[in-house]
Amino acid sequence: MIIFQILIILISLSVGIFVYLNPSKVIDIQKKFYILINWRIEPISMPKEILSTRIMGATLVFLAVSAIIYILFK
Repeated sequence: MIIFQILIILISLSVGIFVYLNPSKVIDIQKKFYILINWRIEPISMPKEILSTRIMGATLVFLAVSAIIYILFK
């Protein structure tokens, strides 16, 4: 069970790092996904969208690292 938890955390950590380092690419991926389901989205302010995407990535990294620490030291 702990191996599965660590695997999920490592995937989350990887995604968080990717989101933090590549916010523009993540926004493009999101746009393409929405086109597939027949929606079109555009950020009102791209600099604000990049900043908030980076913050989401950093938050995911923080939560994943916190979860690893919790699991290893509980």
